[in-house]
Amino acid sequence: MKKTILYCVIIILIFGIACSVLFSFNKNNEKEKNLETVRLAEVAHTIFYAPMYVAIEEGYFKELGIDIELTLASGADKVSAAVLSGDADIGFAGSEATIYVYNGGEKDYLKTFAQLTQKDGSFIVARKDIKDFTLEDLKGKTIIGGRAGHLLLNL
Repeated sequence: MKKTILYCVIIILIFGIACSVLFSFNKNNEKEKNLETVRLAEVAHTIFYAPMYVAIEEGYFKELGIDIELTLASGADKVSAAVLSGDADIGFAGSEATIYVYNGGEKDYLKTFAQLTQKDGSFIVARKDIKDFTLEDLKGKTIIGGRAGHLLLNL
């Protein structure tokens, strides 16, 4: 009698676990189907957007029903063109792009609605450790900008 009860309990547990797994997979599939796609054009891949990249990779946007479709537009002019043409829903670029489009007389101009960064996101890296570094150490050196469009500086 005890064996029969034990077998019944085990069968019920297995059945319960199987049902819960199946239903939870079904929920995830439903969520995936109901995601709102947002096409985002970014001006450059940069360490300063790292929180966004992590949120995309960890699925935080998907938890909120958003599927981010990220593309690199390589320049504020290309981000502007992507948004204006409808190839992107939103774009990450400097506010100067909005001003150029507006001053160009476009009837359907861009709108800047948020600030991502307050300052230029440039920093200096070197191959070797320089103890007690100062800007004086850069005299006579060449600094190459991190992406096309940055200035090549000779100090």
